[in-house]
Amino acid sequence: MDKRLLHILRCPITYKALTLARREMLAKVNAAIEAGTLVNREGEAPGDRLSEALVTDDGKHLYPVLNGVPAMFESLSIDLGQLE
Repeated sequence: MDKRLLHILRCPITYKALTLARREMLAKVNAAIEAGTLVNREGEAPGDRLSEALVTDDGKHLYPVLNGVPAMFESLSIDLGQLE
């Protein structure tokens, strides 16, 4: 993903700034996806493992990056409180 986009992208739910998810966060998210314990805002399983994602600066919401394109749809967002 083009990191220059991060300066203009905002969470469509909270309008908070976004950063690239760190490797550790992606590992936790992917483990939850594989375990079937993670759902997006619509209550659906995210599907495939994520190789990239964006996280709000408060660490509460995650958006997948699919083929280098941020999927900034509220319905695809993942509440990271599920990982606790």
